[in-house]
Amino acid sequence: MTDLVWADAATPDEGAARAADLFREAFGYEPRGVWSAPGRVNIIGEHVDYNGGPCVPIALPHRAYVALSPREDRVIRLISPQTREAIDVLDLDVIGPKGTPGEVTNHWTAYLAGVAWALEQAGYGPLPGFDAALWSCVPLGGGLSSSAALECATAVALDEVCSLGLAGTIDAPNDEGRKVLVDAARAAENQVAGANTGGLDQTASLRCREGHALALDCRDMSTRQVPFDLGAVGLELLVIDTRAKHSLADGQYGSRRADCEESARALGVGQLVDVEDLDEAMAALDDDRLAARTRHVVSEIARTRAFIDLLDEGPLEGTRLKVAGALLNDSHDSLRDDYEVSCEELDVAVDAARAAGAHGARMTGGGFGGSAIALVDADSVVGVARAVASAYAERGWQPPHFIRSLPGAPAGRLA
Repeated sequence: MTDLVWADAATPDEGAARAADLFREAFGYEPRGVWSAPGRVNIIGEHVDYNGGPCVPIALPHRAYVALSPREDRVIRLISPQTREAIDVLDLDVIGPKGTPGEVTNHWTAYLAGVAWALEQAGYGPLPGFDAALWSCVPLGGGLSSSAALECATAVALDEVCSLGLAGTIDAPNDEGRKVLVDAARAAENQVAGANTGGLDQTASLRCREGHALALDCRDMSTRQVPFDLGAVGLELLVIDTRAKHSLADGQYGSRRADCEESARALGVGQLVDVEDLDEAMAALDDDRLAARTRHVVSEIARTRAFIDLLDEGPLEGTRLKVAGALLNDSHDSLRDDYEVSCEELDVAVDAARAAGAHGARMTGGGFGGSAIALVDADSVVGVARAVASAYAERGWQPPHFIRSLPGAPAGRLA
């Protein structure tokens, strides 16, 4: 029988303790506090964020924990479990965007130090330097926004120790202030780390709420909380980390964005979210590749709006559950066939989950590897996971990792 590998989240107390212990070991004194931020998984609305469409992310229980204390100078000292033998030292007066003389060459430190740089660029400064220790249980390379979790944990930490007054608390978040922190975290990723991503990941990490999904309108980044209490109706979201290499830096992500921009120009609209009639758009595009890309984006926007409507109507039970599952299935098929961002590992995971009784399953995130999700009955989670693991074993692939997920809390202080 195939063994299952579960990527369980640390409890908040465990995560905070590990970050604080590492801080004390590295720097020899007590941190001011520990802050954390979740990874995210997008339920539906894939590759529509940069086209102005809606997305429906939730916060994962897996979080990045940052123990931090401000300094009296402009020095930034950073440590993680992987780098505990050598503290990274940066100068806030020197660091700058990728490609400039102040480029941060150690990639993971760009996400943390970049937030301080971005806040200063936005007028929130000058900020002090700081010592920080990172410990994270967000799976790396699974398309679950491990980098955004680092940025957002740092953002809420700096907000508090520098008395910026933007974040509020986990239980009483200041949503307007959190928009500012989203922008800073996104600027850190885009400009300092050099990853050209949209603001979905940072928005989810900072603005999701426990027991809810976030209806995010990417035209103006406005949000609305919609009920998504899966546990109340006996459901869970099974996240399947395929362990296939996931990277947005190999040109594929950029080429899809370029295709969408070219389609929008050809159709005379600002963004593909502005396309009102899909049939007319298909007739107007004489390039098969652009037509397929456009068909995915426009149909995915319609699916996402329909999914949000289902959540507004009530719990996912009966007909609503059946329709929700069909929307997830159609989303994957469109990403696989029209947008061409799936891969064999994702397709096998999705097909096996569906065959084992999942109500719906799809790839999630940028694609080309990463993770898939399956909406399953809580008492069927292990059976569905076993079916996926068996399908991998039959092909001689390394075992996938599994996460049992319910919608979690946003970034904030835990200790």
